[in-house]
Amino acid sequence: MLNTLLAPLAHFVTYLIATLGYPGVALAMAIESACIPLPSEIIMPFSGFLVSAGTFTLLGITIAGTIGGLIGSLAAYALGYWGGETVVRDVIRKYGKYVFIKEKEFDHSIVWFDKYGSTITFTSRLLPVIRTFISLPAGIARMPILPFVVYTTLGSAIWTLLLGYLGLQLGSNWDTLGVYFHQFDIAVVLVGTLTVGFYFYKKHQEATHSLLYRLLHTLHIR
Repeated sequence: MLNTLLAPLAHFVTYLIATLGYPGVALAMAIESACIPLPSEIIMPFSGFLVSAGTFTLLGITIAGTIGGLIGSLAAYALGYWGGETVVRDVIRKYGKYVFIKEKEFDHSIVWFDKYGSTITFTSRLLPVIRTFISLPAGIARMPILPFVVYTTLGSAIWTLLLGYLGLQLGSNWDTLGVYFHQFDIAVVLVGTLTVGFYFYKKHQEATHSLLYRLLHTLHIR
């Protein structure tokens, strides 16, 4: 069962979705993507459980979750775009404690965005913690809106579909997923890291092959 800390959040999520239906799924995911800690690992598995009960469809919750994720991400993007880093930091310092947002998490998202560029807005949707904060540095860097929307939508769709499907498979035991949050996030980090690595390999493939050729030539192993 979900631990004591997550129980109130789980109660809120289940009430919201059971009351509002698909709009409730979208609203909950929008809240999470706007950097407010309402775990998608609760939202989408519970929605998946309702799929198994015949209340929703997997396609329906995926679309609703993706739309909500995009809306919330756009809100965070707008804060970064119009407010800049100074305003974002001031907001986090003043109000972050009320919604369990720490400045170091924002710092991590800045580092990731600076290191990997705009494509991290896609891969970060499959990474723990950073997936809800990456929209802020994207806005601060004034990343073009169209790539931001495309990357965010694709990443959110994959994430919501994955968690919704897990909830569907678990059925009434959907809440046991909470026990495995940490282990699951580790697996997701590995997948995300491999995705980023593959992207940069493909992007710099020609340079990589040239470097290997010169190395082999030097070693006389052509």
